[in-house]
Amino acid sequence: MVTTPLSPAFVLVRPQMGENIGAAARAMWNFGCDRMRLVAPRDGWPNPKAVAMASGAGRLLDDAQFAETTDAAVADCHWVVATTARTRGLTKPVMSPEAAMAEAAARAAAGERVAILFGPERAGLENDDIARANAIISVPV
Repeated sequence: MVTTPLSPAFVLVRPQMGENIGAAARAMWNFGCDRMRLVAPRDGWPNPKAVAMASGAGRLLDDAQFAETTDAAVADCHWVVATTARTRGLTKPVMSPEAAMAEAAARAAAGERVAILFGPERAGLENDDIARANAIISVPV
């Protein structure tokens, strides 16, 4: 798979289980996305459980970038959007998934690097992580 300018970086922040990293890789691969970044996975990296769960997306895991901090993971990105289900008192634009992806596509087409932040499985992104974002995708549950 060839990385295109339209492909955003999917940043998994402190993922807790290798299986979830692998499942995310498989879903990304199925939709033509091939830029995964991992921030301080709880169970370390590389992770054999991620490889087992990726089922065909092993190359995506091989190419995944690793960072110790969210800042480092998005340092080269022009536009960062954070995902959250919780209402927060932050002064960031809140967008629907559809609106955020339209904005991401427009920015990528203009040559900007885009990243989408996803938080740990238990509690999601912390406010410090969201502070690095330009906007929030609200995903109601």
